[in-house]
Formats: sequence, C-alpha cells, structure tokens
Amino acid sequence: MNEISCPHCNNAFKIDQAGYADIVKQVRDREFTNQLNERLESAEREKESALDLLRQKTLNEIQSAAVEKEKALHNLQAKLREMEVSQKLAVTEAVKQVEQERDQFKNGLEQAQLKKALEEKALEERYQIQLKDREEQIERLKDMKAKLSTKMVGESLEQHCETEFNRIRATAFQNAYFEKDNDASSGSKGDYIFRDMDEDDNEIVSIMFEMKNESDTTATKKKNEDFFKELDKDRNEKKCEYSVLVSLLEPDSELYNTGIVDVSHRYPKMYVVRPQFFLQIISLLRNSGVSSLAYKAELNLMRKQNIDVTNFETKLEEFKSGFAKNYDLASRKFHSAIDEIDKSITHLQKTKEALLSSERNLRLANDKADAVTIKKLTRSNQTMKQKFKDAAD
Repeated sequence: MNEISCPHCNNAFKIDQAGYADIVKQVRDREFTNQLNERLESAEREKESALDLLRQKTLNEIQSAAVEKEKALHNLQAKLREMEVSQKLAVTEAVKQVEQERDQFKNGLEQAQLKKALEEKALEERYQIQLKDREEQIERLKDMKAKLSTKMVGESLEQHCETEFNRIRATAFQNAYFEKDNDASSGSKGDYIFRDMDEDDNEIVSIMFEMKNESDTTATKKKNEDFFKELDKDRNEKKCEYSVLVSLLEPDSELYNTGIVDVSHRYPKMYVVRPQFFLQIISLLRNSGVSSLAYKAELNLMRKQNIDVTNFETKLEEFKSGFAKNYDLASRKFHSAIDEIDKSITHLQKTKEALLSSERNLRLANDKADAVTIKKLTRSNQTMKQKFKDAAD
C-alpha cells in the first residue's frame, strides 16, 4: 500500500499499488504534457527571442553595413571632391606656371630687346663719342701744328727740341750726351749730337740731328731730301751711328706727316721725323742700341776667342815640332834596337845550328852505344872467348 497526501487538504490516505501507479501515470502524463508544453512554449519563446535577436542582429548588421556603405560613399565622395580640387589646383598651378613662363619669356624678350636697344644706343653713343674725339683730336693736331709752327717760328725748332729733351733727361737719359754740334772744321756741321753710354762706358747709340722749319734761312729749298746728303756727311764725320732730320718742311706731305719715315734706302740709318716724334725716335733708336750692344759684346767675345784660337794654333805648332823631334830620336833608337835584335838573332841562329849539330852527334853516339854487345866486344879477344866457354861448361 502507498500513502499519498492531498495537495489541497493535506489529508493522507492510502492507495493500492495499481491505483498508485495509475495516479502516478496520470500525474506523470500531465506533468510531462505540461513540461512538454512549457518546453515547447519555452522553445517557442527562445525561437522568437532568437529570431528577434537574429532580426535585430541582421538589422544591426544591415544598419552597420548601410552606415559603412554610407561612410565609404562619403569617403569616396570626399576623395572625389579632393581629386577634383587637386585636379583643379593642378590645372590652376599648371596654367599659372605656363602663364609665369610666358610672362618670364615675354619679360626676357622685352629685356633682351631693351638690352639690344641700349647696347645699340650705347654703341652709337660710343661711336659718336669716338668720332667726336677723333674730330677733336684732328682739330687739336691741326691747332697744335699751327701753334707749333708759330711757336717754332718764334723760338726756333732747335730750342724747342732741346727744351723737350732736357725736360726728361734726368729720368730717361741720365748718362746721355746731348749738345749742339759746334765743330765746323770740315766746312759743315749738324745741329745736335746725341750719345748714350752704359755703366761700362760703352756706347749704346749715337745720333746726328738736323732741325729744319719754314722760317730757317737754309730752308729755301722747301724739301726734306735736299738736306739728306749734307746730314749723312755730318754723321760720318762726327762718327755717329744714325742721322735724324727733325723737319716741318713739306707740311702737306702724307709721307712725312705719318710721323717717322725711314729713308735708309737713300742714305744708311737716316730718318725724317716731325717734331712731336723727336723724343720717340730717340727712345726707339736707344732701345735698338741696347739690344745691339749685347751682340757687340758677343762679337768682342768671339774676337777674344779667335785670339785664343791663334794662341792654341801656336802652341799646337810648338807641340808638333817637339813631338816630331822626339819622334825622330825615338825612331833612330828604335832602328838601333832593331839592328841589335837582328844581330842577336844571327848569333842565336848560329848557337841554334851548333846545338842542332851537337844533337846529331849525340844521336849518333847513342846509336853506337845501342849497337855495342858482348859478342862484338869479345870477337877478336881469345882470352875472353875461352873464359866464356869455360863458364858455359
């Protein structure tokens, strides 16, 4: 028997096994059904909850994807806007750069044109200035020529040249001699003689000067070449190396107006100069003399060397004479020695022949000694023959 309690009144009562089993079954079936229903409901609720969660999750994912998509779209739009802005900036910058290059090129072209125009203008101005200077120089030369001629007419050309020389004598020609030629013993004389010496008192250059202008009483011939012969004569008589005619004659001559004219084709070492080139011709000839002085020194050295060669030849002749004398003496002694040697050779030859004869005699003696035997020695001796016989028995 099984005892069970009522859930409502809490009274206990007993029931048999079959009833108890039936009640338990009923209770179990009901509880199972309730549990099953509860489980089904719970499963349904869980399913709904899961579906809700899934829906919510899906919705959230969709919303997140939509947000991400929207964000990506915004990013793409922003990048697109940035690219558009960058392109616009690049285009603007390129256009700006091209415009700057165009402006620079335009400015450079304008500057080059301006520079060219300025250079052309400056060149034209320089040309005009040079032309003006040349014209002024020509005018100055003409004026100087007129003044110089006027001045020289008043004070004489000789005095002018002497003044110009003395003005630079202390600085340029300290050892020079420049004085008037007062020696007229030969019937004529020049105007001035210039001589310059080096520190060893060797003459560097010497010049005979003659000055002629339109106011000179001797200038009635009016031509420079009329004075060449007399000037060359004065140069030779005063033993000067060069002759120079300082002249204002023939003022319209293009040849003489060049300043310095070499007329050495007419007379050796002769020049015609205008007064403004008086100091220049002295400097030129002096510098030439300085150069030739070195050649003169070399020539003197060669002359000394020629003297040394002559002395050498004299000594060589003395040596040759002494050598010939010694050679002759040695030759005679040599021949004497040869003769003595020949005599010795003859004596030795005789000695050789005597020795050879002795050798022959010795060889014969030796042959004879080899031919000697006991038999030959006892051939005619009976006593020795008997003794040999007895000895044999």
